[in-house]
Amino acid sequence: MKLSLTAAAAASLIACVALPASAQTTLTIGTVNNSDMIRMQKLTPEFEKAHPDIKINWVTLEENILRQRVTTDIATGGGQFDIMTIGTYEVPIWAKQGWLKPLDKLGADYDEKDLIPAIHSALSNDGKLYAAPFYAEGVLTLYRKDLFEKAGLTMPEKPTWDFIAEAAEKITDKSAGVYGICLRGKPGWGENMAFLGNMAREFGANFFDANWQPQFESEGWKKAVSLYVDLMTKYGPPGAASNGFNENLQLFGQGKCGMWMDASVAASFVTDPKQSQVPDKVGFAPAPCGTDSCPNDGFNWLWAWNLAIPNSSKKVEAAQTFIAWATSKEYLDLVAKQDGWANVPPGTRTSLYKNPEYIKAAPFAEATLNAIQHADPSPTKDKPYYGLEFAAIPEFQGIGTAVGQQMAAALSGSSTVDQALKQSQAIATREMQRGGYLKR
Repeated sequence: MKLSLTAAAAASLIACVALPASAQTTLTIGTVNNSDMIRMQKLTPEFEKAHPDIKINWVTLEENILRQRVTTDIATGGGQFDIMTIGTYEVPIWAKQGWLKPLDKLGADYDEKDLIPAIHSALSNDGKLYAAPFYAEGVLTLYRKDLFEKAGLTMPEKPTWDFIAEAAEKITDKSAGVYGICLRGKPGWGENMAFLGNMAREFGANFFDANWQPQFESEGWKKAVSLYVDLMTKYGPPGAASNGFNENLQLFGQGKCGMWMDASVAASFVTDPKQSQVPDKVGFAPAPCGTDSCPNDGFNWLWAWNLAIPNSSKKVEAAQTFIAWATSKEYLDLVAKQDGWANVPPGTRTSLYKNPEYIKAAPFAEATLNAIQHADPSPTKDKPYYGLEFAAIPEFQGIGTAVGQQMAAALSGSSTVDQALKQSQAIATREMQRGGYLKR
């Protein structure tokens, strides 16, 4: 009898000891391998310390691979992730499909109204928030002030592509390993096509006209892609067709790029002495204008990386708890404490741009906010879709990536510009016909 009682007591004790482990919730988060998300992973122990009942499992992937993985998972209800890092492209489409959980339990102190209106609108459907922005961006022209001064150049308040071409020629010094211009070349709808779609629009072109007819053989696309290939062939780094955002970020930080037109989020990294060899030599200007008449700061992109919960997740409460922490004003304070105000994730909260400590520490703050506020993704008479660097339709991801491969071929010299655009037109037309947007 004593043995039975002892065994029973031991079993009870084991159950009590094991209870915390069995009660702990593990959240699997699929994310992109950029610097801000890597920093979040390093700060995750702070969250786990405050929430010992929640454990975070990170799955970090290169941007193109992440998109493939999360798109396949959510479309099939695979349930691999409890939280996904997705962009402004996916949110409205997936919310309408019923693939995302609404973020309706972020807490009373989350201050949803503090989110920058353009970003909040891009992440909402029927008045409900379906993703929370971790950082947001427009487009900036980053340039080396020292190289401009040496060449006798002054960056205009509203640069044109004609000026950019002139400057690229004058500041290129290949013998010293300095290239006049670095632009995205890696194929992908969120890589080279994010940039080229923006550049083509600066010459009056879009992906589609108001009737969903692809426009890749239009004069605007020909001008944009011809100039892009010419600039990168003459003044860009070798192997440019393999360079995406991260590769160009590294090149600029190493002092090898004289100019770089890309996401405004890059500004904090290239001005950080811990990550850049030219932190005090960087200037900021709007994205270049393709034509004399275009409103320069209007040709922009509006993008945010966001945390969202797939409908397949069974851990919604814990997931919302993490998202509320990771996209809160308190998280910005934590990053500032750890790495300085200049390194906090930009572009999401109005209060950040009223914070004197941030304004003082971030010389790019005003330029970034201006870029975001002047990026209008709304439909116009010329295009029937939301989005600037993308068309917010399910078919765009495949079209954009296929066209991106054609653009990379033109950049690498394995195809001509005309051949690449002709093939792109054929690919896009075929896919739009299959999608029912165009008659065969």
